[in-house]
Amino acid sequence: MCQLRPHLEQTKFVEQVRYQMKEGYQLAFLEVEKQAVAIAGFRISTCLALGKFLYIDDLVVDELKRSHTYGQQLFQWLIEYARNHECKHLSLDSGVQRFAAHRFYLMQRMSITSHHFSMEL
Repeated sequence: MCQLRPHLEQTKFVEQVRYQMKEGYQLAFLEVEKQAVAIAGFRISTCLALGKFLYIDDLVVDELKRSHTYGQQLFQWLIEYARNHECKHLSLDSGVQRFAAHRFYLMQRMSITSHHFSMEL
């Protein structure tokens, strides 16, 4: 996860995850030879626009293990998890600079459906 979120302090990571878990955040990972090679942080929510959906907050494959289908395997697991929990949509946001991630999401048959606007406060 530190490869995706380098701004997080390792000492506060567990505390932050536990806090988010109170709001429905969950972690799933793919393990190969007793090493996590891919991890996803996600939550199930509901909104007027989509109904019930699974939102992927974080998805990363170890940079040394990419191109081994680990990301695809975890992504497919997330789709099945969403379906099993009666979600109608699966969604995520991806930074505009993450071109490799965008290629991956498009290969997984995701569509670019909106622009995300934000403002630092």
